[in-house]
Amino acid sequence: MPEPVRSDQKYMPGLDGLRAIAVAAVVAYHLNFGWAQGGLLGVGVFFTLSGYLITDILVGQWDKSGRIRLGDFWLRRARRLLPALFVMLLVVAVWVNTLDRSQLPGFRGDVVASGLYVSNWWYIAQHASYYAQFSPPAPLDHLWSLAVEEQFYLLWPWLVLAGVLLFGVWRGRRRSAGSAGSTGSTGSTGSTGGDAQGAGGGRLSSRARYQMAAVTLVFATASAVEMAVLYHPGTDPTRVYEGTDTRAFGLLLGAALAMVWPSRRNRRLPAAATWLLDASGVAGLAVIGLLIWRTNQYSPFMFRGGLVLLSVGTLLVVAAVASPGSRLGWLLGREPLRWTGVRSYGIYLWHYPLIVLTAPALVAGGFSRPRAVAATAASVVIAALSWKFVEEPVRRGLRRGIARPKLPRGRGLITPVAVGGLCALAVAGITASVMAITDHPAPRTTAAVSPAANQAATARSAASARASAGRPAATGRAAAHAGKTKDGAGAGRPGHHAAAPSTATRTSCLSVAHFGDSTSDGLISPNYLPNPADRITARYADVGVRHSIMEIYGGTSIVETINNDPNAYTVAKQLVAGGYHGCWVLALGTNDTADVYVGSNVGRVARIKEMMSVIGSQPVLWIEVKSLVSSGPYSEQNMILWNQALRQEARYYPNMRIYDWPAVVQNSWFINDGIHYTSYGYEQRARLIADALAAAFPAGANPAAR
Repeated sequence: MPEPVRSDQKYMPGLDGLRAIAVAAVVAYHLNFGWAQGGLLGVGVFFTLSGYLITDILVGQWDKSGRIRLGDFWLRRARRLLPALFVMLLVVAVWVNTLDRSQLPGFRGDVVASGLYVSNWWYIAQHASYYAQFSPPAPLDHLWSLAVEEQFYLLWPWLVLAGVLLFGVWRGRRRSAGSAGSTGSTGSTGSTGGDAQGAGGGRLSSRARYQMAAVTLVFATASAVEMAVLYHPGTDPTRVYEGTDTRAFGLLLGAALAMVWPSRRNRRLPAAATWLLDASGVAGLAVIGLLIWRTNQYSPFMFRGGLVLLSVGTLLVVAAVASPGSRLGWLLGREPLRWTGVRSYGIYLWHYPLIVLTAPALVAGGFSRPRAVAATAASVVIAALSWKFVEEPVRRGLRRGIARPKLPRGRGLITPVAVGGLCALAVAGITASVMAITDHPAPRTTAAVSPAANQAATARSAASARASAGRPAATGRAAAHAGKTKDGAGAGRPGHHAAAPSTATRTSCLSVAHFGDSTSDGLISPNYLPNPADRITARYADVGVRHSIMEIYGGTSIVETINNDPNAYTVAKQLVAGGYHGCWVLALGTNDTADVYVGSNVGRVARIKEMMSVIGSQPVLWIEVKSLVSSGPYSEQNMILWNQALRQEARYYPNMRIYDWPAVVQNSWFINDGIHYTSYGYEQRARLIADALAAAFPAGANPAAR
């Protein structure tokens, strides 16, 4: 935290250094640096640090005056947090509304939820996955963590007050009343002007502090256990990752430390104890660094103790830095760490919108060093300006008797009143932009993009992906290779029956059941393909199909379910039970192989066998999968593993054909998430899949024959 405005708080520069490390990890993660796959853990460091600092302030107030000034506490938090947030929301709202309208679907709710500090529960309620790294993210996604902290700021002071009254006042009075020849302090408990005051209040005894810390640790343990119980490998962990209840342990562990190890402890420890604390702090830094380096957002370990270990490592650092004479505190408090930590709030606010709105491919799994450097530099510069002209003037200048910061010549007009007016303008601008968004909504499609583990449909990211899809012209290499396979003529390799679109124009399939995930959404979407003749149902009709059944759900997979929608296996069983007999086109696997990657106990081959057991001997064409993503569940390496499983199983099913989609798709057909396609890409995908069906099961042939 920056240097306090009041003298009743102790400033520890080393904690600003720790904040700098945490925000650097988060930025590196969002820029897709390979060495920071666990950089999102920087948020956990912030949580533990915030829990310590906030509790240290509250308990320190009670120690000094026998009361906790709740109204003053919340007002100071508002002055510190709201101005910069409102300015950022204003800028992003104007930007989205004027320059990047592809972000508009769902943006109104994101803005309102962010302003009210409930965005974590908003995203959870919307089934919006924080883990949908493959689709264009929303620019306000990162504010979920601020919502968790603000909810803590609103609730925790009341619990601290209850703790000091219970352990520091009432029990003290009972002990005093029971002592021979002594009387307890008398008084009442109440509040005046937002202050909470208790009779007999004053400096808390060590016993009271340890009792409060013990109760806090019980709550922290319950939160950590809830996270471990609710987490299930193979399902989307957004609810677990963003829930206030499941993340509270990080804040509570910091709070427990503040109760037993306050920053105002002025007594210098013996040299040996100080060295021991510094050594443990270095060990804590090593734990934080190791977790950032070696874990990632899909690691089950993170939800089953990893985040708790991160908080423990943070506690070790904080305990050392808060100790007088700490050498680690001196080291972390040096420039430029201290400078960066002071501005870490602004850096956190601005870095993600800047990345999303200028270089979304970085978040989607790509990497570009020049773009990463530019985004980082812009975030730091804007954060520095926000600190100098918004945060610091409001933080200091709105209180009488507090010296205003010295401003450069010519900046004298930037007064607290002016900054307050800027905040009011920001609120008005946000409101106007939201109203404009409401009046002119962008086109949307009905299906949602699948999340990373297929348990939460990312409606806002999916809508952004669809609305932003352009239609580049097919020229040069893209046009030349359209309709060709790797083999040139499309001949099948052993165990791999590649359908060649150019070998037949009509199919023997009179009925087709097309099963697809989000990579098939655009095949039937009027937003992507406004001309009905370009959609896949029309393309199937062009090759002789008389009846098409479209079973396309954005988040579908063969095994997992999403939003109470049935999985592909269940839908297929229902079709067969209803009497369907015809051909099948299965454009599945993108989500399935990602599920396997994140820990599903149903393997790739087992999924294919399960689907084939329902289809039986009916003709089936599987569409191979392809992505441009370099890492994570949706990486191209995982897509290759799925395709290999398909080819392996094709040897055992005479009625099974495989379309070598990776051989014909062009990189220019993908949108910047590396998974889904542009309008032109979907137009080509519809035509080529229909042609592949005709090549796999041509008119006059026995579909089940090899």
